[in-house]
Amino acid sequence: MWKPTIRISRASRRLLIPRPGHHRPLRPYRQPHEARRCFHEYFVSHLPSASLYPDSRLRGQHHKLPREKFIPHEVQGGRSPPPVAVPMVGRDTTVVRIPLKSAKHHFGVSLSRGTRAYNEDAFQAGTIDFPAFAKRRPISLTRRADGAMMKDEVTPADGPGGDPQVFYFGVFDGHGGNECSDFLREQLHTYVEEGARLFELESSLKRKGKPQQYFGWPSSLDDYEKITQNNGEDIGKKSLDAIKMHTPPGTEPIKPPQPDEEPPTTGANSQAKPLESDPPTEQSTAVRKAEDLERALVYDWKQLVGGYFRRFKPEYFSISAGGRGHPMEKDAIQKRHNPHSDIHKDIEAGVGIETVLEYAFLKADYDFVSAQVGKQDEDPVLADKALNDDDILGQPSKRIHKHIGGSKRFKGGSTCSVALISTPTVSPFWHPASPSTLITAHVGDTRILLCNTATGLAVPLTSNHHPSLPEEATRLRRYAASFVTDSFGEERVSGLANTRAFGDMASKRIGVSAEPEIRRIELHPAEYSFLVLVSDGVSGPLSDQEIVDIVKEAKTPEQAARDVTSFATEMSTDADNATTVVVRLGGWERRCEGGLGSMGTRELRDWRKEEANGPRRRT
Repeated sequence: MWKPTIRISRASRRLLIPRPGHHRPLRPYRQPHEARRCFHEYFVSHLPSASLYPDSRLRGQHHKLPREKFIPHEVQGGRSPPPVAVPMVGRDTTVVRIPLKSAKHHFGVSLSRGTRAYNEDAFQAGTIDFPAFAKRRPISLTRRADGAMMKDEVTPADGPGGDPQVFYFGVFDGHGGNECSDFLREQLHTYVEEGARLFELESSLKRKGKPQQYFGWPSSLDDYEKITQNNGEDIGKKSLDAIKMHTPPGTEPIKPPQPDEEPPTTGANSQAKPLESDPPTEQSTAVRKAEDLERALVYDWKQLVGGYFRRFKPEYFSISAGGRGHPMEKDAIQKRHNPHSDIHKDIEAGVGIETVLEYAFLKADYDFVSAQVGKQDEDPVLADKALNDDDILGQPSKRIHKHIGGSKRFKGGSTCSVALISTPTVSPFWHPASPSTLITAHVGDTRILLCNTATGLAVPLTSNHHPSLPEEATRLRRYAASFVTDSFGEERVSGLANTRAFGDMASKRIGVSAEPEIRRIELHPAEYSFLVLVSDGVSGPLSDQEIVDIVKEAKTPEQAARDVTSFATEMSTDADNATTVVVRLGGWERRCEGGLGSMGTRELRDWRKEEANGPRRRT
């Protein structure tokens, strides 16, 4: 029987026959919906093309950026365009991706394990796929000299370029191990993104109504051209000069104590009251769908844990779902009871980003805890058990989220502080003339601080969720939680210093949950100099003002993060894991001019450093 002859060329043999050292392992095929998106550890910006590829015909010295750091941004996998609101880019500018962790003049981070054997802290910084939540710029109706309306140059939020980028920063302080903090670092942003999709959140910059109402409204492209004109010196300098520096009454330098005096209070005992939150913004009208999602999550917690979760009321969940009411729902209820209000009685309030963040935090905590419930307490090999001890009818048992938290049950947890920044225009939030909106979500004793440019004072945005906090004591005592005082005089609940945390499955029944403390802050141009996120290894030995003053003396955020972490570690006899994240804001260039500058705690820090390095160091 005749058989066809198949001839293989020499070039094809090289591809079919593996050679030593040239073998390429086959990668498992993934369906499109199974592809996992990596975290965007970069931001998209526009740079002059000459700075990337300078003309070789020009003479003289020209700066050329390394291509591995600044590469053109390309859309991959058929995804939507990058979240940047400049649909038209001329020949003179190029869209590039800049790694945020390499931009030392805009971002800095430093980690230290202190005197501990392992570092259980983690951090995250980059951009996420999230609709803009910034406050829309005011509408300005302007006319030309001839009386005609100006041409509409508005770039809609749902245009080809999409929304301006939403930046995401987080600090995660693990305790009992790093399984939970690593899980939050890798997965929490995906819960936030998925929550925005489930709740059908729309951009706050999306225009509504007749297009004629937006004639003359400043376009993001027009703002970008104005800001980048003359390297941004004109409008940026005006914004910085508009800040009137002053020293608040009663602000005095902190002096070192005398030999017969007690040292000044630092750390958690010296923290001020956090800044009040600004009103929320409605971004979704899918109230019925939101109620169904919230009701299902509350039911899951009730069935999994019980105890505290049988009666708990999430702060930003709707009343019909068992919560305290959406922020807009609370306003609607107040207006219904107001006899002078013209609001209709059947009005349905919308949903904002606060509800999405609370759902994302509680959902992430539920998935982590439920994964630990289905795991063994000990290693089956070390416990002398059969490897197939969990098999059901000869088949391995399938547990939900089995891959979360390692191979065996993890009883520890993690605290968390997350900050999201959104801008109404394409100009970055660190530009002096750019306004922005800051949203913080906080659980535990990690900390977020702002530095006021005019006064130089530290502005806390979080409170430590300890049993000594009156709000937390009231919340837990309502459910018959027991408090104990350790030998250092600190109150604890079920052996924990934090009343809110991810994980800690043994303390869930008494109310140690991951309900976030959420705040919205509207940042005016150059109003604040920088943002700081720290773990308790930094906020424990240092006061808020000391942390801010150390950052003021650094040249870059990267150097500031290193200085804060090293000083906190040096001040502690038993240093905990310490993590510091510093983010540049619009008033960075005038960070040392407001109030007392960095001299308010300078003498105290020098005295503390001398005491720590002295031969008679206090124990």
